Amino acid sequence: MNAKLQNMAQPWVDPDDAPELTDEFLEKGVWKIGGRAVSREEGQAAMREAVRCGRPKAENRKLALTVRYDADVVAAFKATGAGWQTRMNDALREWLKTHSHA
Repeated sequence: MNAKLQNMAQPWVDPDDAPELTDEFLEKGVWKIGGRAVSREEGQAAMREAVRCGRPKAENRKLALTVRYDADVVAAFKATGAGWQTRMNDALREWLKTHSHA
């Protein structure tokens, strides 16, 4: 009877198959950041930060507005190249320094 079993095709096992990732297996792991061992809490916080979607929150949040300017004013700022909106914001901020906030 054993002779017949030896002739049967054995199920194929992929040698590259990773073992099942159980809680026990993961508990044995060590959290590292840049090769430096860190606490579980620090590692989890870094992981949450790394997978967060979207751009980082700015300290100085901007408001999205719809504003109308004269065409020649916009053209003059656009002619200065990339970053013209930032320069326009800076010009308005500079104007506020010399005028009252009424």
